[in-house]
Amino acid sequence: MIEARAASARLGAAKVVSQVSFAVGPGELTAVIGPNGAGKSTLIALLAGDLTPSSGEIYLDGRPLHHIDRADRALLRAVLPQGGVTDIPFSVGEVVMMGRHPHRRRADNSAASDRNAVWSALERTDTVALAERRFATLSGGERTRVSLARVLAQGTPLLLLDEPTTALDVGHEAAVMQELRRLTETGRTVVAVMHDLNDAARFSTRVIALDRGRLVADGAPNDVLTAELLTEIYGHPMRVIPHPYDDCPLILPEA
Repeated sequence: MIEARAASARLGAAKVVSQVSFAVGPGELTAVIGPNGAGKSTLIALLAGDLTPSSGEIYLDGRPLHHIDRADRALLRAVLPQGGVTDIPFSVGEVVMMGRHPHRRRADNSAASDRNAVWSALERTDTVALAERRFATLSGGERTRVSLARVLAQGTPLLLLDEPTTALDVGHEAAVMQELRRLTETGRTVVAVMHDLNDAARFSTRVIALDRGRLVADGAPNDVLTAELLTEIYGHPMRVIPHPYDDCPLILPEA
């Protein structure tokens, strides 16, 4: 669904992403991990087409990304950027409806299908009760869930998410991760930057580790999330033990 071929990106004189290559197919929930400054957000921007590679190429749905116009990209991939706007003068319902804008030019789209998609997205992010609220009045966690609802309403086969659990309480964090896993079980593709390594271990089907702009590991959570690798890239001693309830590792930073 999305592929990077020796993709690099520069921000000024610095090479932030260097010669990264991987491909992600349908049904995968790929977690992108790494320390601050590893290039994770830049990689998401490259995959989304919001940043042009300084070298290499990104392919979306088998086509060079730069050959796909923005309107068609918006029907193929939805993007949740880090942070985002906080002071837009729209209601939650209006913000989520923005996710339906790419579908307006489709002959088979209708106002009813837009409303149904928005309502479904609100339900799946537990934001129905916020629909009439002004987006700017929401808490950080509420804004994260509404922004994710906008992405879900867009209805694309690929979701590119930069920290989709930012500021969420533990219950909503688990619910969001379960929803993302459910999406992949229906054949959708999710690539998500994650700082919570235990979310990556428990919910992802694949983990990509970045360090100083380079891809240093790519594989199943049990293979990538090792004490040796995590200690090396995060610069802090890490302990990895079997999870007591799930078939995945449990990551514990040492005190």
